[in-house]
Amino acid sequence: MFEKQHTLWTRLNKVLDTGLFCVALTLAYFVRSKVPISWLTRVDEFSGYRTLYLLVILLAPIILATQGFYARPLIPARSHTVWSLLKGCLLLVVSLILGLFLFKLQFARAVVILFGVMSFALIVAKEELLRRIYKNKYAQDQFTRRIIVVGDREVSGPICARIRETALSQLEIVDEFDLGTQLLAQLIDCLHRHSVNTVVFCAQLQQFALVEEAIRACEQEGVEALLVADFFDVKISQVSFDHFFGFPTLIYSTIPAADFRIVTKRIIDLVGSTVLTILALPLFAIIAAAIKLSSRGPILFLQQRAGLNGRPFTMLKFRSMSIDAEARKSELYDRNEMLGPVFKVTNDPRVTPVGKFLRRFSLDELPQFINVLRGEMSLVGPRPLPLEEVRQFDDRCHRRRLSVKPGLTCLWQISGRNQITSFEEWVQLDLKYIDNWSLWLDFKILFRTGPVIVFGRGAK
Repeated sequence: MFEKQHTLWTRLNKVLDTGLFCVALTLAYFVRSKVPISWLTRVDEFSGYRTLYLLVILLAPIILATQGFYARPLIPARSHTVWSLLKGCLLLVVSLILGLFLFKLQFARAVVILFGVMSFALIVAKEELLRRIYKNKYAQDQFTRRIIVVGDREVSGPICARIRETALSQLEIVDEFDLGTQLLAQLIDCLHRHSVNTVVFCAQLQQFALVEEAIRACEQEGVEALLVADFFDVKISQVSFDHFFGFPTLIYSTIPAADFRIVTKRIIDLVGSTVLTILALPLFAIIAAAIKLSSRGPILFLQQRAGLNGRPFTMLKFRSMSIDAEARKSELYDRNEMLGPVFKVTNDPRVTPVGKFLRRFSLDELPQFINVLRGEMSLVGPRPLPLEEVRQFDDRCHRRRLSVKPGLTCLWQISGRNQITSFEEWVQLDLKYIDNWSLWLDFKILFRTGPVIVFGRGAK
């Protein structure tokens, strides 16, 4: 509840700050060029700045968020505000100058410098105004939420400490008491005396009968009730709440929530794989001809791999081995260099000369752009394994790498894969990716994949 309110307030702040950045850009142009305000109506001059405004709107909120500007309490320390905003404005100015260079836009750099200074000044002024509003007595009455925390001190103590430390919203704990036989009378008296907004219940499963009666009393009084649902000792799952066909439901999940970031990731997959496929079409033709002329067999190698949640899909690769490779695999088991169910061999005798070149530069993986377009894979994600290797998993944690879509590249791919000989270490890299996933992490992996492919590092 409180985090949702904080999220809403953060979004409003982002919109307001983006507007101030646009105002600062306009003012910077006026100051630098000394042009009249009528410039705004002259479409021919204004159109040249559209790209710059677009960059500001896209980059400003993202850069400020990366500097922790929106991860502050309602009334933050001035030093925190100034420092994070200063870093954000500097990064934005540098990004805009790079944007001008990349898009070959001819603008005076002084405009961008003035823009950075004016942005900083405007947003500092906005923050100071909000600070004064928040500290006003009447505003304090509006923003402060009075809460009661009910439950065993073992459970409620850490919650109260967290509230007092972080205070994402202005929360005032007006009373704390244990669950007991006199709970109902004590609660109702406290609600009336303190004009309480919210009651937070911290209960064990065996105390639900008491809590149910108290929540019903809150319902009748029109007071919001929160039940801290820390029932199970889960280690890595993120706990969220939703409705399942009308039934209130707790969700324990170790994978990223299906929000705008997942949609954005899919859009990036579609756009990226489409563009890269078009650019690589001449290379596709050359590779196909080389494979066909150098060895017997089909151009493509099709194999069943484990996709999302282990669902089989047909993965595409350029054929890099002889056509009897699968039949000869059993002969090479004693040369397997990986500890675990995965099969990896350096200088595999089944690999053709053309295949060796393709593997060195990961060119045999290019047809997997089709798998990405079909939604079976992503540009970034754990590498898909053959079904027979997945069936050999002897640790349930190993299957957690199947909880996200497999990808063309991953942390293992860019972390010296030829040096990793333990499947356990490989899995740990995949789980590290899953547990720390963000769009920014995907971009970093994609950026680091380029040099790995170009210089043929780590391929087997």
